[in-house]
Amino acid sequence: MTRGIGPLASFDESALRELAPHGAARSFPKNAVVINEGDQTDSLYVLLSGRAKVFVSEEDGREVVLSTIREGDYFGELVLDGGPRSASIMTLEPCRCFVIPLGDIEGLLERNPLFAGHLIHMLIGRVRSLVKKVGDLALKDVYGRFTKFVDENAIERNGARVVPERLTQQDIAARIGGSREMVNRIVKDLTAGGYISVDAKQITVHKKLPSHW
Repeated sequence: MTRGIGPLASFDESALRELAPHGAARSFPKNAVVINEGDQTDSLYVLLSGRAKVFVSEEDGREVVLSTIREGDYFGELVLDGGPRSASIMTLEPCRCFVIPLGDIEGLLERNPLFAGHLIHMLIGRVRSLVKKVGDLALKDVYGRFTKFVDENAIERNGARVVPERLTQQDIAARIGGSREMVNRIVKDLTAGGYISVDAKQITVHKKLPSHW
């Protein structure tokens, strides 16, 4: 990967060690909680491989997934204000991260204006995404959020539209801010109508989903 000044996502592990000499690589198994909401921590994480989810949860176990993080992304940037973590991070598959302590981050911001600019743009993008998600939660019903989730995540594969991730109904409920029971009803009705089919937790779309349920 390219070395030199630029966003952290463009650097490999050895280059990151040069930029952040006090940083270290860490590996996490699937379903490991990397960061807990409310924690007091002092590090930025660069995801070198794997996928993880950003979520908030209630004491009764209910959760809402805010976003999915993929290789090349970084998270934990709110450490810059010294406050507690605003959300939790859990791995969706085995992950490897490069963990950068706050002291090195502050040095990067001072010495690397391109990194500082990229961080600002990333934060703006995440604020826009969260505003959009809050709007969906407030203005769309669960069915509307389900159809939007399918439309945004389905890809073309062998002449059909398929949601590539293998997700349980509870996973989908967390992504769209609904209950598992409601997702179960929607999936059953759309399957009975021939709109979708589900095989091994993977959704295939056979025809355009109805605008109303």
